[in-house]
Amino acid sequence: MNRMAVIFLLVILSLTGCATDKNSIELSESINRPSESKVVKNTSHIISDGITIETRYLPPEGYTKVEVVKGSFEEFLRNQRLKPYGEKALYYDGREKSPKGIYDSVIDVDIGHRDLHQCADAIMLLRGEYLYSIGAYAKINFNFVSGFKAEYNKWMEGYRIKVEGNNVSYYKATEPSNTYEDFRKFMDMVFAYSGTLSLEKELESVHIDDMKIGDVFIVGGSPGHAVVVMDMAVNQNNEKIFILAQSYMPAQQTQILINPNEENMSPWYSLKDCEKLITPEWIFELNQLKRF
Repeated sequence: MNRMAVIFLLVILSLTGCATDKNSIELSESINRPSESKVVKNTSHIISDGITIETRYLPPEGYTKVEVVKGSFEEFLRNQRLKPYGEKALYYDGREKSPKGIYDSVIDVDIGHRDLHQCADAIMLLRGEYLYSIGAYAKINFNFVSGFKAEYNKWMEGYRIKVEGNNVSYYKATEPSNTYEDFRKFMDMVFAYSGTLSLEKELESVHIDDMKIGDVFIVGGSPGHAVVVMDMAVNQNNEKIFILAQSYMPAQQTQILINPNEENMSPWYSLKDCEKLITPEWIFELNQLKRF
């Protein structure tokens, strides 16, 4: 082989070799890349091995998590159990919701197989689950859009709720019982007849400067939307950052939202110099913050 032929062959090999190596690397990465349910993302503030909001999301540098009272709603939310990092949120029919541009983690919650667990419902379930966990059954009540007050205490006594058009009433249906299954059936009834329209009216307005864990940004409507503050941290200037969760339509598992505006601190949000709260699927006014 003459000198020119050798040079030509080397050039061809180098060119095809780069392409082959690149393809091999991409193929190798696709084969060896961990499945999304085993994604490892250890940054300064995201620990993928963490199984709760408390342990997965550390505060960014310069911030400290706010103290919460033991046994409080705030502590309950902060300690919500999460699905393994990288697992997708499921719709009620088993389909997966893509996380791209929307959420970072998924709360490990059973939403059943009906199109019921939407935005306001997810927040009511968190509130109801907390009250059920501490035995505060008399406080588990939510209004239907019609104005009817659904009370878990009466459900425990064996009463059920009849809805006939605009007429809603209790009727005695079974023996008294207080199993978790009973509680979830009650909540399904609430989900079916309540929503952002009714929840917005139940909650009390809160000034944005007084925001705390458990507060809700909410817009009542058809559709409306609502997200809940799941954790919070402050810096030495008492500037707050916070983590948000939502469900959406159709019914789906509750998600920890990414911050679409500040990737370096996501999923933490800051409202410094902000006129609105911009989330991946809704924009809220700052005066739309409310509290149970």
